[in-house]
Amino acid sequence: MNLKEILAEENPEAQLWDGFDAALIGVVRRACKPSLALYSASKCVQVLCADGMDYDEAREYLDFNTFCAYMGEHTPCFLEAHPKACGLG
Repeated sequence: MNLKEILAEENPEAQLWDGFDAALIGVVRRACKPSLALYSASKCVQVLCADGMDYDEAREYLDFNTFCAYMGEHTPCFLEAHPKACGLG
């Protein structure tokens, strides 16, 4: 079963971002709340860069149009890995 199928089964109202399937990395499970889609912020940037944007354009677009968009309790979540948590800083 893929992530979209798992989400559809656990929460048929879970919202997904069109065009960002490659950035869908998991399911957020919350106590007594519906499951949500989890996207990697860095993979979202990669998707837009592959479509022709440079890093700064992609990041600005996502910060303004996607990461801050609230569409109700089924809005997807985004994972922003901190460099120190990844041993990079």
